[in-house]
This record gives sequence, C-alpha cells and structure tokens, in this order.
Amino acid sequence: MLTDTYIPRRLDDQWKIGLWDIDVAAPVLFMLFVGYLASSLWGFCAAVAIGIYFARKMARTKADKHPAYALHWLYWHLPTNPVSSMRATPPSHIRRMVG
Repeated sequence: MLTDTYIPRRLDDQWKIGLWDIDVAAPVLFMLFVGYLASSLWGFCAAVAIGIYFARKMARTKADKHPAYALHWLYWHLPTNPVSSMRATPPSHIRRMVG
C-alpha cells in the first residue's frame, strides 16, 4: 500500500503523425498523394502548397477548441450514411432536442 500508483493521463490523446495531430496532417498527406498523381513538378509543388495552407487553416481553427473538433464538425456538416451513423446519438439533421 505504500507504493505510488501511476495514473495515466494521456489515454485518449488523438492519433499523431510525427508531431502533428492526424486531422492537421491529413490535408498535407492527401495533397502529397494528389501531387504525386499530377506527375509534374509544378503540380506536385502546387498541391503540397495547398495542403500546407489547409493544414495551417485547420490548426488555427481548432486552436482553442475541443481536441476532436474536426470530428464534431464532420458529424454536423456531412450527410449521414450507414458507415458513419451512430446509434447512441440522434441524426445530425435534428438540431433541437428536448430534455
């Protein structure tokens, strides 16, 4: 009983790619792929620049918000489908709830 118990504080951290959260790194990775498909140096550079722009915009948007802000935004703004629908929460088109 005299030993200290370690209590983990970081169980629910978001996934990371290097130092970046997955939702900030995703636009850059997607645009790297699109730039590769362009098969030209200018197309690749333009796609990477666009990806970096959107990643910075995403990082600034979610700076003082909940860590899962991107997932919440996607839930409320994208249409539901059988893959992304949840049983415990109401559909996203129902904006008012009583109770």
